[in-house]
Amino acid sequence: MNYTQNEKIMSITERTLVIGIDIAKSVQYARAFDYRGIELGKVRSFENTAEGFRIFEDWVKSLANQKQKNNIVVGMEPTGHYWFNLGHFLKDLGVKLVLVNPFHVKRSKELDDNSQTKNDIKDPKTIAKLVIDGRYFEPYIPEGIYSELRVAMDMREGLGKNLNKIKNKVTQWLDKYFPEFNDVFADWEGKAALITLNEFPTPKKVLSTGVQQIVVAWRKEVKRAVGNQRAVRLVEAAKISIGIKDGLRMAEKELIVNLQQYNLFISQLEQLDLEIEELTLQIPGAKEVITIKGVGIITAAGFIAEVGDIKRFTHPNQIQKLAGLNLIENSSGKHKGKTSISKRGRSRLRALLFKVMMPLVAKNPEFKMLHEHYKNRKDNPLQKKQSLILLCCKLIRILYTIMIKQVEYNPQKLIKDISYLQLKEAV
Repeated sequence: MNYTQNEKIMSITERTLVIGIDIAKSVQYARAFDYRGIELGKVRSFENTAEGFRIFEDWVKSLANQKQKNNIVVGMEPTGHYWFNLGHFLKDLGVKLVLVNPFHVKRSKELDDNSQTKNDIKDPKTIAKLVIDGRYFEPYIPEGIYSELRVAMDMREGLGKNLNKIKNKVTQWLDKYFPEFNDVFADWEGKAALITLNEFPTPKKVLSTGVQQIVVAWRKEVKRAVGNQRAVRLVEAAKISIGIKDGLRMAEKELIVNLQQYNLFISQLEQLDLEIEELTLQIPGAKEVITIKGVGIITAAGFIAEVGDIKRFTHPNQIQKLAGLNLIENSSGKHKGKTSISKRGRSRLRALLFKVMMPLVAKNPEFKMLHEHYKNRKDNPLQKKQSLILLCCKLIRILYTIMIKQVEYNPQKLIKDISYLQLKEAV
């Protein structure tokens, strides 16, 4: 995580075999070079199968023995998810895997032939040259419980997206066939509202059911007393409804299908959250993280899933850079450009930090005080978004310290920081 450009370059020696691979779904192309960029052997293609991987392994070992190379570095461009299988295969072989930025490949492809051409034969060479120049980064492939947690959080995000799609479909259905429904129920996900949607969703069915039968249906499932007043309001809304009255049989079927999917996703999310909690609490420092008011188990799980083993970092600034929250500035001569965050890194980690920061500045007294201080200080007051970014970086440092030292969150330390900042400003 902490290599400099010089260290990366010096790690490629005369005994190093550098292999560039152009990744694709079915067939990969590989080219081998020495530390000076001289090509060794011919272009090699292999399929993304067990047999293809074996052929690639034999080719690499043969070439390394033939050219007397005792160090192998494989570089590739992270094209979607297609590199994952080969990456794990190389890791099991003990071969060093590095990745190059696709943007760098795009910009560098014209250096050799002054042509914009991009193909399976040319790309491996461009990738290998970037590796030789030290323009690469080493990927983190989580293992054990960290791998389990990352997969679980990926699943949760997917289920959440699917659930939101279904919610939007139900909302759209109501707008079309019973727009007055929302005047009676503030939220269609409430118990009484869901019973209504399942048993008498259209104005026509509401009118044919009647007030008394509606109340009876509600009281079968809802424990608290449900009075006649809401049932009367529902019937009155049905009488004046402007909802579409054609195609109701299939419209009801559409709603039933959507509600079945809604219930399925809700159930799957609840079950998954239990498993995520079980996994998260096994990780050292996780129990201490959730002692922060406003930070729940899902937030802790999301942070750990994105960061992985916290011990692989030597400083919280590395996590800040991983989240794309490090500051950048474009300046030249007398011109001083505007400072902003890089937004390079794991976007989900950055999004998670922003999402948790909103309730923190609203409900957590210490973070709320810090937020107000940053916005209202005399020297260089920050805008709301700038303050939130600064607090996200502060949270990273807090989480890092808590997980490394495995100590509970101490709000008094943060309050002391606020007092110090206020005293410094007064001076």
